[in-house]
Amino acid sequence: MPRRARGARPTPGPPVTPGTTARTATAHAHRGLWHRDGRRAGLHRPALAVAATVLALPFGTVPAQAVHVPPRTGFEASDGAHWTDGPQEDAFLRAVDRGSDRLSVDRIGTTREGRPIRLARIGTRGTGAPAVLLVCAQHGDEPAAREACLTLIRDLAYAEDEVTRAFLTRTTVLVVPTANPDGRARNTRGNADGLDINRDHLALRTAESRALAAVIRDHAPQVIDDLHEYAATPRSYDKDLLVLWPRNPNVDDEVHSASRDLSDRYVRPMAEDAGYTTGVYGIRTDPVTGEPFGQTAGDGQERILRNLAGLEHAVGLLVESRSAPLTDGRADRAAVNRRRFQSQLAATRAVFTFADEQRERITAVTSASRAADAEDRGPVHLGGADNEAPGPGELLPDPPCGYRLDATRYARVKDELALHGVISRPEGHGAYVPLRQPARKLIPLLLDGRAPYHLTDAQADTTC
Repeated sequence: MPRRARGARPTPGPPVTPGTTARTATAHAHRGLWHRDGRRAGLHRPALAVAATVLALPFGTVPAQAVHVPPRTGFEASDGAHWTDGPQEDAFLRAVDRGSDRLSVDRIGTTREGRPIRLARIGTRGTGAPAVLLVCAQHGDEPAAREACLTLIRDLAYAEDEVTRAFLTRTTVLVVPTANPDGRARNTRGNADGLDINRDHLALRTAESRALAAVIRDHAPQVIDDLHEYAATPRSYDKDLLVLWPRNPNVDDEVHSASRDLSDRYVRPMAEDAGYTTGVYGIRTDPVTGEPFGQTAGDGQERILRNLAGLEHAVGLLVESRSAPLTDGRADRAAVNRRRFQSQLAATRAVFTFADEQRERITAVTSASRAADAEDRGPVHLGGADNEAPGPGELLPDPPCGYRLDATRYARVKDELALHGVISRPEGHGAYVPLRQPARKLIPLLLDGRAPYHLTDAQADTTC
């Protein structure tokens, strides 16, 4: 049966409507963030809302009192008529990096065509603060989220108000603004080899997915937000934003619940308060009643980042903005592009609000998820989803103690195991992979021949 979301809907702050001007929003970003009061556990306290920073619409001038003039993206310079190209992104990130001591930009990989894959890290260095990871433009023909991520990097790096600065002392923000640079240059969904990166987070055959896997392994983000766009179908599948949590049935129940709350109690209501329509990704709804009547996407495949995030013990979210023109007769392409971009910023505002308000809960559930896997208890699912029962042979009610790999098989998959953070130990000329470790529920998906996307067919050890 589907699992239920828990938690209270946050009290919305002042809405930033799609018509907010750049002058107003940018001024707010430099003067200070808007605050909202919320009641949690009977206490009245200010709650972080990163609206003015994350929702800053940069189509205007910077306040005269700003010490630095923040650089602008190519998208901003064209007022939404053109997307930021590769050289413009390079220059923009260099300029932002030079202008802020709380930002670092590192090259984490190189594509087949030689383009850099970059990670921006924003926050107070050396604090060991928990991390929130934004992954943008896995599909090269989905540019609006990338624009949101680029402006977010700048706005957080340049923010001067105390609320944002305090937030960045207790949270590290990681942003991969262009996860698929070759696809972005070609305006194609896949990379230079025509491969869909977002179907490669298990096998890790692409340079792009390997770079992302290393970031997740090395930084262990507690929240992972995967930003995309989708083509709408009028009436039944036509919202400004569609969102979805990890559906893989191996995701820890409390991590799953927190992910549902991020979607249902934060992103959707806060985006709607900002003037955008929302829905659940993959679910078609009756245009009259609003009731769901069919699912066309959004399953539990472990090779998709949204699901892999949960398997890596992170609160996960997929956000998809509408890429097709609006159906209300508007013909201004730049205006449509700006709305796509702004809706992504509205969703990101909610993610940051969730990360701050639910900080203790997020830390508790992600830590408990890792500990539970390390105790080596419970079944492992090889198929199914949170709303789909596993089929015949897709459930391991009593998983093996581990898997043995001969020398040939181990040589074939050892790099991928290492990128996933899987612990193995030498055994003869091969290796032994015990299940008693934080990657427990991921290991059978990688090594069991019955799993649909397994890397190799290892020998199961049932002697425990």
